[in-house]
Amino acid sequence: MRINYRIKLLLFFLCALAVFLVFSVGYSALNTLSRLDAVEAERDQWQRPSGVIQALDLKPGNIVVDLGCGSGYFTLKLSSVVGTDGRVIGEDIRWLPLGFLWVRGVRKRNVSIVHGEPNDPHLPMKSVNAVLISNTYHEFMDPQPILIHLSQSLVSGGRLVVVDCEPNPNNIGITENGEHEISVARVEDDLRRAHFEVVSRQDRFIESDPDRESWWLIVARNP
Repeated sequence: MRINYRIKLLLFFLCALAVFLVFSVGYSALNTLSRLDAVEAERDQWQRPSGVIQALDLKPGNIVVDLGCGSGYFTLKLSSVVGTDGRVIGEDIRWLPLGFLWVRGVRKRNVSIVHGEPNDPHLPMKSVNAVLISNTYHEFMDPQPILIHLSQSLVSGGRLVVVDCEPNPNNIGITENGEHEISVARVEDDLRRAHFEVVSRQDRFIESDPDRESWWLIVARNP
């Protein structure tokens, strides 16, 4: 009889702990989503999202990929651009930000989520009209395999737009390229080696962000 009582008491505490953890995780997730909205509202002031989207040259019904999408800053903006007949694929190698994107985009029926690998984004073949790589290229350990996959996913003439930070001279030596930065010249060389045609290049697309970093933008075309 005493054993049954102890078992019931243990089950009660385990259930109470589970409920507490669920509420705690839920509250933390809601708090994070609220902070994301605030951070992205600030980002709108300097990131020039309309300029980035314009560079993709999208049309209603297009399929566009946000590679390294994080929690979906650009993914959600692109949803309205391609319309209900189009599709936005948010790809990332990290599950947590993809989870936040899923919650944020649950009402957007034209948004898909793909969990990729470091050298393979797992994208559909020869069906993508445009790919955006924003603030992610500097993370690539070996960009060539990724660029090859992108070329195979893009339709002929499809666009690849890359946006990232130019190395700050004060950061050179901290990592190979700087701290979360990479030179526009190196990326242009990577693109040409992967047989992309460089359409345009803006070395000072963003003069200064809140960290006083300079951003560049490259538009390339798939053969």
